[in-house]
Amino acid sequence: MIQIEHMFVAWSEQGGQTNLVTTNKSQLPKSVAAPEQESELLALRSLSFETHRATVLELEKLLYKAFPVLDRGFIRVVDYMGDDNAVVQAARVSYGAGTKKLREDRGLIRYLIRHRHTTPFEMCEIKFHVKLPIFVARQWVRHRTANINEYSARYSLLDNEFYVPAPENLATQSSVNRQGRGAVLEGEEAARVINMLREDAIQAHAHYVEMMNEDNDGMVHEDRKGLARELARMNLTLNFYTQWYWKVNLHNLMHFLSLRADKHAQFEIRAYADVMLDIFKQWVPLTYEAFCDYRLGAVEMSAQAFKVVQGLIAGKAVEQSESGLSKREWRELMGAIGRDI
Repeated sequence: MIQIEHMFVAWSEQGGQTNLVTTNKSQLPKSVAAPEQESELLALRSLSFETHRATVLELEKLLYKAFPVLDRGFIRVVDYMGDDNAVVQAARVSYGAGTKKLREDRGLIRYLIRHRHTTPFEMCEIKFHVKLPIFVARQWVRHRTANINEYSARYSLLDNEFYVPAPENLATQSSVNRQGRGAVLEGEEAARVINMLREDAIQAHAHYVEMMNEDNDGMVHEDRKGLARELARMNLTLNFYTQWYWKVNLHNLMHFLSLRADKHAQFEIRAYADVMLDIFKQWVPLTYEAFCDYRLGAVEMSAQAFKVVQGLIAGKAVEQSESGLSKREWRELMGAIGRDI
């Protein structure tokens, strides 16, 4: 084992080559984690490990780095297993780095995603530490093919940290989408909404502490017993922050990102997905490229929609009433192919 002061060191032997990874703590960006979490991260950065497993240099640089999301949230990589080569190995059921050229590996990965052969991507896993508002977490857990361990508000006290949207992210209800946003709120109405969100959260946490008769310094009033934490927490609003560890394989991560990094996703969860996309790119760049080409940036269409496109290419006049598509399907298709309705 090699010890280098103030540096994180990892290396692996792959195909007869040794990969050495070092990250200087003085070069790391300022963390957005809590002081006690930052102390833990500093301790982790001082450790050194010897390994024979595959490592990814660009992802190693991101370990123990908390990326800020929203006003008080963050996401960071805790651990990972596998890389692009692991996907290729699983598909070929081979060992070692292999004798195939990078061009052939890229072509195989693109073939797998294009034809939805998903099992090889399940051989790679990544674990995130995420701090996020409770209402975002409730959306997130709809993706059930992952492992989650969340901060316990039965066991511990929740901090007085809550999410308040930036003014440009306050919007009216969409007139064409029941789960979407419309125009941005402005002026006095926007200011009033922000004040209500902030004041409600402040009051909710004050009542939370009062009901428990307890804060981070201990008992508040010695003459009161206080309510149990598991009951007092019900008073907190959904914009309070929670934290969890979220471990997912690469196949299910791509499914998550295909939905949550989409422009139709709610802004708050999309903010996390956008950061995860950048991490995904550093981890498995060949898979990321294929994912963007065949999933994230692609258009999926029904058999009826495909016939419409074929007709338009042939120069035929195609009307929505004759297409077999609903008005909404027609509107989505025309938008996808860049045609005005």
